[in-house]
Amino acid sequence: MSDERSLPLRALVLVTVGLFGLRLAAARTVGFGDSEALYASYALHPAAAYLDHPGLVGAVASLLGGGSAPTPQRAHGATIILASVVPWLFFAAARAAGATKGRAAGAALVAATVPELAIGLFALSPDTLLAPLWLASLTCALLAVKRKPDEVVTQILWSAAGILAGVAATAKVTGLLLLIGYVGALLSPALAPHRRRAWPWAGLALGALVFWPVAAHEARAHYPMLTHRLIDSQAGAGFSLRHVATFLGGQLAYVGPLAVALAGLAAWRLAQRRAPGRDGVDTLLLATSLTAALVLAALSLWSGVAEPHWFAPALLALPIAAARESGEPATKPRGPRWLVPGSVGLGLAMTLLVHAWVLLPDAFAFARPRDARHDIANELFGWDEAERTLRELAMEQPGSDLVVVAPHWTLCAQLHARLRGGFRVGCDSPLKDDFDGWLPRGVWRKAEQVLLVTDTRYPIDVAKAFPDRRVSRLARANIYRGGRQVRTFTLTLLSRGAHAAR
Repeated sequence: MSDERSLPLRALVLVTVGLFGLRLAAARTVGFGDSEALYASYALHPAAAYLDHPGLVGAVASLLGGGSAPTPQRAHGATIILASVVPWLFFAAARAAGATKGRAAGAALVAATVPELAIGLFALSPDTLLAPLWLASLTCALLAVKRKPDEVVTQILWSAAGILAGVAATAKVTGLLLLIGYVGALLSPALAPHRRRAWPWAGLALGALVFWPVAAHEARAHYPMLTHRLIDSQAGAGFSLRHVATFLGGQLAYVGPLAVALAGLAAWRLAQRRAPGRDGVDTLLLATSLTAALVLAALSLWSGVAEPHWFAPALLALPIAAARESGEPATKPRGPRWLVPGSVGLGLAMTLLVHAWVLLPDAFAFARPRDARHDIANELFGWDEAERTLRELAMEQPGSDLVVVAPHWTLCAQLHARLRGGFRVGCDSPLKDDFDGWLPRGVWRKAEQVLLVTDTRYPIDVAKAFPDRRVSRLARANIYRGGRQVRTFTLTLLSRGAHAAR
């Protein structure tokens, strides 16, 4: 292997090791993000699906927590490993598609430094499970289409591709788009020899079978996840220029402007390769990417609460497509030679900047918001002190019928995950959430004592919210970072009787 070809592979190794160390340093101090705490709470309530996502992330959280919610350190220890593996799955998929080692490593290097993956995969979330499962399934499918349809290995690969896609769908419903993409690819002329065999379809059936418990759970419960995601949480939905700007801006921030340019070039060149120039591999990559892109772009442009990472699955095949290109005509748009190293450098810079912002509270003091509530990094810290104060208050009430309550699901999830089932946790969110099924409001409101926990983001008028109770104890936990007060937790013990502050 020449030095020029080995350089991307060496760089990929160095970036993998460097990011592993950076994530390891973060795991020592960073707690759960708010959504991450909800997924950790799933471990305490095993189910095939929840209001936001299918149940795989809850099963993984339970495994990491030994049957309970995992600690942030235990959860992040696992996600660090997964996040480090994902770039090498890009490498494996590109090699399966026929790319040289150098080009495969270059594509994996770009993917590894995209902030959406370099930073986002640190959290225990459905996306952290979806990404490796999607890539592993796609790798199996790519290997299958390059083999003769009647070979036993081909049959095994199609089965593995379908099963892995089905498992991906149990992490996030988006995984179903991969199965649909496979159907589209098999219906194309390029995959006609495979389409005429039973095994590709058997693999898809196996994937659907894996997802069946989620679908059955939804049907039995009258589709709560579907209703929550597409109706209850979609106030302000509808296509608008604001949603277009949010979608495009989100991609530039999460993926990076140069990586977006590379993805656009890869998509354009892939779409331009037409039969007979488009082989089975191109067809598979195009079908899986296009299927996801059409659905997820439409959803992102319609939803008023869309997040940039929703579109990520549509981009996963593009580095693979770019890596296998060789001998393309000079008239094809390729972009400047510095685009790939520039994307890697910019991605690393953005990743280091975010880690410095979160881990070094004294850094960038000039740029931090005056109101600490607007710095989302503060959400990751302070819960140790809040938990200690909560337990002290609870110990003062031995043997009482006590329930811990918060006014928003983000706080409820943090409490539930950290208390790990040691206390009953109810939620008084404005909208229905999973806690309404785990501990209904009609149940926790009957408790003898309510320990209300809130922070600066969610001020609450206790007298108005709990007119039938009196304040019997009040405590606060002030959180400081970099010599600056960034959060204040207020813990209010409410007993039955007329409200009277003390």
